[in-house]
Amino acid sequence: MADKFFIFSIFAAFALSLSPFVFSRELSLDTDSHSSVLDVSGSIRKTLDVLSHKSSVSKPSDQRDEKTTSFSPTSLASSFSLELHPRELLHGGSHKDYRALMLSRLARDSARVKAINTKLQLAVSGTDKSDLVPMDTEILHPQDFSTPVTSGTSQGSGEYFLRVGIGRPSKTFYMVIDTGSDVNWLQCKPCDDCYQQVDPIFDPASSSSFSRLGCQTPQCRNLDVFACRNDSCLYQVSYGDGSYTVGDFATETVSFGNSGSVDKVAIGCGHDNEGLFVGAAGLIGLGGGPLSLTSQIKASSFSYCLVNRDSVDSSTLEFNSAKPSDSVTAPIFKNSKVDTFYYVGITGMSVGGEKLAIPPSIFEVDGSGKGGIIVDCGTAVTRLQTQAYNALRDTFVKLTKDLPSTSGFALFDTCYNLSSRTSVRVPTVAFLFDGGKSLPLPPSNYLIPVDSAGTFCLAFAPTTASLSIIGNVQQQGTRVTYDLANSQVSFSSRKC
Repeated sequence: MADKFFIFSIFAAFALSLSPFVFSRELSLDTDSHSSVLDVSGSIRKTLDVLSHKSSVSKPSDQRDEKTTSFSPTSLASSFSLELHPRELLHGGSHKDYRALMLSRLARDSARVKAINTKLQLAVSGTDKSDLVPMDTEILHPQDFSTPVTSGTSQGSGEYFLRVGIGRPSKTFYMVIDTGSDVNWLQCKPCDDCYQQVDPIFDPASSSSFSRLGCQTPQCRNLDVFACRNDSCLYQVSYGDGSYTVGDFATETVSFGNSGSVDKVAIGCGHDNEGLFVGAAGLIGLGGGPLSLTSQIKASSFSYCLVNRDSVDSSTLEFNSAKPSDSVTAPIFKNSKVDTFYYVGITGMSVGGEKLAIPPSIFEVDGSGKGGIIVDCGTAVTRLQTQAYNALRDTFVKLTKDLPSTSGFALFDTCYNLSSRTSVRVPTVAFLFDGGKSLPLPPSNYLIPVDSAGTFCLAFAPTTASLSIIGNVQQQGTRVTYDLANSQVSFSSRKC
């Protein structure tokens, strides 16, 4: 669809205010670079502010038909922008306190990580799809599947939302964006079972550009889970906590504000949907598979900068834009067993300037497709293989003996009582790359509040799975550029 560059920017709103994010091309030996100051009082204040946020997004009555001009990606406007919102802003404050909010976030995050690992395990184990039993829903029953199916695979639920137009005439909807997903979908009438969303449910009968896909089409055959009914393709995407979406697989026009639209984008029209997606109408996949929006518009690159989810600030998502000149760059590559995820070449980690004793093989994909580390905007907390996590935690604890420790919280086992402090100096945590390059994290990206009383926890978690994941908490305040044409990922400070 596109050879010509186009840039597409999406404004994002998220959580706590940004902290300075310093990058170095060489791991500095300067003492100051080995530690950073965490603003404790400012972080606590923002845990209170987020609870008072009211939903500020458009109400259903504000939805309008939009007149758009049909373009191929080669003729999309060179620059345009759309608003992007955090999960909490879509449905307002529904938690009694910040502790409850964090427990909810971490529960969703654990379900997502479970789903990612399930997808990978099915891929690397060579499990035959015909050996798996499909999930029974109100729309699809096991006997409906005339083609091999998998059940329980997932691309994740995501936490960040954009506003896009669907159909012709275009109607706008809030949609999750997710680098760990490929299948685009939204809730559709008639609804057998739909969750609550901000916008009216999409009615395909009102769109002149809606067209169901046949069972033999490449788009249908690229689905992990599909079925045939009267030669029409039906899709199913299942999530780690039992959430799912099921419906017709079709092509539709997707529009980007007043800057044009792309016809014949493969998208699921879900008639039976349950789970974690309250507020958003559906999901836009930015993964590496052939069904993602990124692949369908043939983007050569895309980038985002995520601000913390508790803030009303905004940032951008851009397509086909050049990486910032001060970027730290590392290779990205695909796993031959599964093409959704973006693996990154990391050589190790350091805490307080001390390189951790982590075997490089932990961050490498082996011949069977196991291992490695991916960058993902939908997972919140970075997961590290247990050996790597223990090295990180033990070194961090050794260097923070002056801080009062307290009991763990949910999946966090290293927490501190900072209620009597206004700020603290903590050892800097950094990812290491080939050539001595390093990516130091600001302290607010790895020591985070879990309540409003001053409890802060080390925001990493161990995993017994072979896959490690760099989550969005660690990416906040960073411009992350996925250069798909050159198989590189770049990180740059303060580019939101």
